[in-house]
Amino acid sequence: MRVVVLTKEGYDYSSAVDTFITELESQAIGAEVERLDPDTYEGESVARSLDILEFPAVVAMDDSGSAVQQWLGMPLPPVSDVSYYINL
Repeated sequence: MRVVVLTKEGYDYSSAVDTFITELESQAIGAEVERLDPDTYEGESVARSLDILEFPAVVAMDDSGSAVQQWLGMPLPPVSDVSYYINL
């Protein structure tokens, strides 16, 4: 499993997203959270393939790239909920 956070820089929620990612990486030892900007090619591709229009978006994806769970907008999900998917 991998976790992708689609987020835009410079928004009111940016510092909350930074804190969320730091906490998530510290709880899920050895896991790295992928941060994508939906204004880049790769970020837009992921957002479009999952029909995500609201940011920030946290997406737990399986090895084939399919979304297993996603959380859209604020507030961000509890770190424990997301770390569950990393540890699967």
